[in-house]
Amino acid sequence: MKRIVVKVGSHVLSDEHRISEERIGKLCQLLAQLTQKYEVILVSSGAINAGRIKSNIEKSSVVNRQMLAAIGQPYLMSIYDKIMENHNIMTAQVLLTASDFDSRKSTGHARNLIDGLLSQSILPIINENDATGIAEIVFGDNDRLSAYAAHFFNADLLVILSDIDGYYDKDPHKHPDAKLRLEVNNISEDELNQTMSAGTQMGTGGIVTKLKAADFLMKNNKQMFLSSGFDLSVAHDYLLNNTQNGGTLFYKK
Repeated sequence: MKRIVVKVGSHVLSDEHRISEERIGKLCQLLAQLTQKYEVILVSSGAINAGRIKSNIEKSSVVNRQMLAAIGQPYLMSIYDKIMENHNIMTAQVLLTASDFDSRKSTGHARNLIDGLLSQSILPIINENDATGIAEIVFGDNDRLSAYAAHFFNADLLVILSDIDGYYDKDPHKHPDAKLRLEVNNISEDELNQTMSAGTQMGTGGIVTKLKAADFLMKNNKQMFLSSGFDLSVAHDYLLNNTQNGGTLFYKK
């Protein structure tokens, strides 16, 4: 059975003043379907936004964001756990930092945990450990973490579900004639070195962090699929019906 990592961004999970349980419900339905065909690992952002909904703490400093993540992470996990229970799937929280993958020993321990959970048909839900690792909460929205998880946990594919529905030949917000690139086999240094900007007010990622994730995986002979987290039909058709109706597949020829 193939193994995949599904990463979902903050803005997909939350609006400005609430967690969207409707969108999480649709995501969980897709994840349940995917478990019939794949071993599935979920990398979920959204803890900081969940904490902001639960408290009046502002996202004005790194420490405040750490506090919000500490408040929001159990709240977010409770939502996942409740919805996945309806699909008869148990969930497990796994908190990591990108630096954990710098240690062969730490990586091995984490891989053994992931393998064990999947062997019991338990869904691992990975998020950044914001108490000790702050890089992703400053900028990145778990894109790098999900790429590392896909590589070091022996997944065949990373699927990023985002408010960005694919990679275009030019900025679609500025150019109405921008065309979606269905496949990308090489990412130039100029593309990787673009000025980074957050995708949305609720998220911290952007297209550049996703390109860097794709570039890392391509250099390690793995694939990444980028598609909308708001319209899951594209990911559904690609992963379950082997039909690409949108999104962008990054792979090395």
